[in-house]
Amino acid sequence: MLIASIGDIQDRITNSGVMTVGAVGYAAIGGVINDEALSDGIITTSEIGAYLEAKELVLNHDYAIASTAEQLFMQEHAASMNSLNTAVDNLTAATAVVMTAVEVSTIAAEADTKPEQVELQAMLETDAYSLDAAEVNEYNEAVAAVETFAQQAGAFMAAANNDDLTATVDNYAAQGNFMVGSYTAITYTQSIDEFVITWDDSGFGTGFQGYLTPEMKNATEIYAAGEYINQYGAMPTQ
Repeated sequence: MLIASIGDIQDRITNSGVMTVGAVGYAAIGGVINDEALSDGIITTSEIGAYLEAKELVLNHDYAIASTAEQLFMQEHAASMNSLNTAVDNLTAATAVVMTAVEVSTIAAEADTKPEQVELQAMLETDAYSLDAAEVNEYNEAVAAVETFAQQAGAFMAAANNDDLTATVDNYAAQGNFMVGSYTAITYTQSIDEFVITWDDSGFGTGFQGYLTPEMKNATEIYAAGEYINQYGAMPTQ
């Protein structure tokens, strides 16, 4: 995210540099450049906003080497929450596109006269009030990203709070005589409730399975939690 946002700004700077040379060249010989001719060199509000958001994520991330399994899991939780926040923003934007398009349903339900039906046709011919496969794919991918990062963030938090799991990971590292935080990869697979952690530099790696089953939440529970938060502004107390 940081690299992409910097890249966008670099593109603006490149455009500005080249177009400034051209503008000066034309000015010297009496060429009159158009209003906003150098707009491609202007860094937009959204571009600086994306950069500042990405910079904040990097600054807030804990890059310290974890000395315990609890710290390891909490660091991964924080990283997944950052990704989840971005995924939610993307879903919000994708939802707005879809919602604008489906608003036409109200007019469609009431279009029982020729003028109203003509108005409906005109609306459906505009991009704002029609959906295409790319917009639907973008929305679906945004929903899937929220599911992925929410699941990962929840799993890492649950792991950090699970004394049996953290003790097992700490003991494994102690027996191998390496630091927990020197891990090179970690994954969690919900369908089999398994963390796989590897320490490639130390030549170790293993799976830790079956620790989070009591924390699993199904679609009904998730929907109920969403309704509760929408009404009361917070999760119900456990």
